[in-house]
Amino acid sequence: MINNLKPLSMAEALEYIDDSEANAEISNFIQKFTTLKPKKAVELREKLEKLDIMKLKDESIVKIIDLMPETSEDLNKIFVGLNLDEDETKKILDIVKEFK
Repeated sequence: MINNLKPLSMAEALEYIDDSEANAEISNFIQKFTTLKPKKAVELREKLEKLDIMKLKDESIVKIIDLMPETSEDLNKIFVGLNLDEDETKKILDIVKEFK
């Protein structure tokens, strides 16, 4: 049953995958592409949400967590059609650097 339609990062999705043999392949696949543990991903999401940047939607937050951009150019690739100002970009990148 679907209780909530909130986008999740790959690291956050690991919390919802049980340890059964059938899901081991999915879990291993996700772990190849993510460096964060689920708890750290949730903490990163919370810090990004606290910035209160209107342009920062749930879908963008998930992409930031999954891709962990290091430069403003990398970050701007996530925001197609939107431009972040320098201050917003710096705040987001500073938070991401805390979790590297």
